[in-house]
Amino acid sequence: MDLLADNLPAYLSGFLFTLRLTVISGAIALVVGTVLAAMRVSPVATLRGLAVTYVELLRNTPLTLVFFFLVFVAPQFGVRTPLGFWTAVIALSAYTSAFVCEAVRSGINGVPVGQAEAARAVGLTFGQTLSLVVLPQAVRSVIPPLINVLIALAKNTSVAAGFASVELLASGRRIALANPSDAMLALAGVALFYLVITIPAGLLAGVLERKVAFAR
Repeated sequence: MDLLADNLPAYLSGFLFTLRLTVISGAIALVVGTVLAAMRVSPVATLRGLAVTYVELLRNTPLTLVFFFLVFVAPQFGVRTPLGFWTAVIALSAYTSAFVCEAVRSGINGVPVGQAEAARAVGLTFGQTLSLVVLPQAVRSVIPPLINVLIALAKNTSVAAGFASVELLASGRRIALANPSDAMLALAGVALFYLVITIPAGLLAGVLERKVAFAR
């Protein structure tokens, strides 16, 4: 345990980096994913097509490949992002937004069709119907799945360790390399800090799921 105590500042630095990645990327993914979900149920075929293409492409592409594209391929086309934190944010946000989209879309599809028909009957536009009537009901039912998506995002931040981001896993790897005889203990410390994020989030998802079920 001396290893963990002696390297606590390094663990905390990596943990805070991971936490920042999770919070900022999660917030962006929630916004982008909701917009994509709206596009997927839009009456405009072009918007639906764009959203479907984006979601299917990102959902079926490994996250490592998304990072690789941003770091090595995009610059060949003149698109350059600051290597490190913001590259990780862009990659994680883009990847996670596809899963957010599908979660929100499932909630939209779960809202009774009569709700939208009644809104259109009183003169509301598609945008007004979606934002004022459908989305508030849909989001309420998909909060637990969205939290699970964010838990997956927290764990996916570990991929950033391979692309010049000193997050939690990268910090643990450095500690393990400096202490090869205690490498397993060093990586166990990494797992403990991930659990600090994922376990409370999982408990929150369970509580909210029960509340939603009770409200129904």
